Amino acid sequence: MRQKWFRMTLAAAAVCFAVTAETQAAGIVKIGVNQPLTGAVAASGNFVTNGAKIAADEINTKGGINGSKIELVIEDNKSNPTEAANAAEKLIVRDKVPVMLGAWSSTYTLAAMPKLMEYKVPMVVETSGADKITTSGNPYVFRICPTNGMEALSFARHVAALNIRKADMLVVNNDWGRGSADAFQAMLKEKGVTVGRVLTMDASAQDMTSQLSTLKGTDSDTLFVTTAVEQLTLVLKQAQSLGLKRRIITLGGSQSPNQLIEHAGSAANGSMHNMMFAPWFPEASADPVAAKAFIAEWNKRGYDGAGLTEGFRGYDGIRTIVAAIAKAGSPDPEKIRDALWKTELTGLTGKIAFSKAGPLGKESGQSTPNTYLVKIENGKVELVP
Repeated sequence: MRQKWFRMTLAAAAVCFAVTAETQAAGIVKIGVNQPLTGAVAASGNFVTNGAKIAADEINTKGGINGSKIELVIEDNKSNPTEAANAAEKLIVRDKVPVMLGAWSSTYTLAAMPKLMEYKVPMVVETSGADKITTSGNPYVFRICPTNGMEALSFARHVAALNIRKADMLVVNNDWGRGSADAFQAMLKEKGVTVGRVLTMDASAQDMTSQLSTLKGTDSDTLFVTTAVEQLTLVLKQAQSLGLKRRIITLGGSQSPNQLIEHAGSAANGSMHNMMFAPWFPEASADPVAAKAFIAEWNKRGYDGAGLTEGFRGYDGIRTIVAAIAKAGSPDPEKIRDALWKTELTGLTGKIAFSKAGPLGKESGQSTPNTYLVKIENGKVELVP
């Protein structure tokens, strides 16, 4: 057993050495990108990837990292957890990346995390909200998006203003959705709000009329929904057709209100959305100048404007990784991991700096971004104070 462990350690060390040698020799620093480019949530994964490309081009135009250009090595996890783990391994073993960005869904990220431990390569998590990502004891995880719990605490300031008295929940049946339901139930109960029905829907489901019919029969004033924009569009349309009349608030920041306006039409009117970036109001960003420049470049490239609410994640993620590599002074995975703890920068959605989360000695890094509540009214997006 001891000999097996020793051989595994040597193998991991060999991978890390090869990573450093190859990237230094080529004068190129590789950064892995593990995103869903096909499958159920492909739109979101491509938006994140587009944001990452903008950041990479911006950095290379300014000279790269100490004169070395960065190269994004992009791998499709196909909206599947098994493929997310395979993508992580390919990026590390085949492509020799010393650090990566990933993997959008909490379920995909959790599936990829054992590979980070096995090969000792860090990953910056840009979207996944499940709390256990940073509490399970993986010291190679650094998250720049809020946990479900952090999002709930941030949203708490709106509960009294919105006069929420009783709330139901409809969430996607995965780590993200269930975690969101748990966190928001706890926060709402602490605020004196009664929590009614908590229902789930499969990620691939297209007919949610059964759940919505059940929810229509309750006396709640608010329905919290957590799912990706593709499924959310169907939820809103089906809720309208059933005559479900109550406030709908969506969570997680992956809702793309512009996309909802385009595809759900009048069914989106009156709905509220908790966002991590509000591109309609760049002046509200932690860095308004950078936000305006990012939005302008996104539009210049002809990317879908609806994707800005996801694209910023890739943009901030790559900027965070590059800042850490520059601080490390080397594309060495362990040095990058150490440097991430000391990395600080202003992202589009707030200060990025990592605090320790998880069991002692195996802590993950967690940043604390801002959140914004917006409302769709008559086909336009408004900022809720």
